[in-house]
Amino acid sequence: MRPALCIVVPVLDEAASLAARLQALDMFRRRGARVVVVDGGSQDDTLAIAREHADLALLAPRGRASQMNAGAAACPADVLLFLHADTTLPDNADALVRRATLGPFAWGRFDVRIASPRFALRLVSAMMNLRSRWTGIVTGDQAMFVRQDLFRRVGGFPDLPLMEDIAMSRALKRQGPPACLRDRVTTSARRWEHHGVWRTIFVMWRLRAAYFLGADPRELAIQYGYRPR
Repeated sequence: MRPALCIVVPVLDEAASLAARLQALDMFRRRGARVVVVDGGSQDDTLAIAREHADLALLAPRGRASQMNAGAAACPADVLLFLHADTTLPDNADALVRRATLGPFAWGRFDVRIASPRFALRLVSAMMNLRSRWTGIVTGDQAMFVRQDLFRRVGGFPDLPLMEDIAMSRALKRQGPPACLRDRVTTSARRWEHHGVWRTIFVMWRLRAAYFLGADPRELAIQYGYRPR
């Protein structure tokens, strides 16, 4: 039977927390959703853990775009939801996505909350949600979802080492506006805590500005600290 929802989780070296993250998705699996984990070549036990706690675990060339496209191809659900490994969905996310995509919207995202009591990160969360609502641009932290037919029509995620979420949002916006759900996903503050809040804000804005001005996403990924394949 064709599932209504497939949750695609791209991962890389997430063994320390992956089991708990995937167990949190069991409620959706019990209600008929499939969970597909796509590993980008982890050096730890990520893939073995994924095989134990997901409906399907597979390998793909490293890079979120490549991994998410591979997961989408492996799960012919009505709707695809792309979830970062350190992001938690609200308990009724499946019902919310179904309601949105059976209505006037073919794609969308959730509001996001960064898991931290720090005022600066609460402000960052609010600004991310407001900016997304104004621009129609969705970041990966916001758990983008899209109907399978539309995903195929736009050709999936552009195979970029960084900014694939922005490029995908641009392509989807040409087909129609996103559903901006006010229900929140919760994402880890680890990136902000590791690099520092204000430094991370500055770097992300600088990289986005450079991308909009035509900079090479591969060079931007290297500056951000990613390891493009």
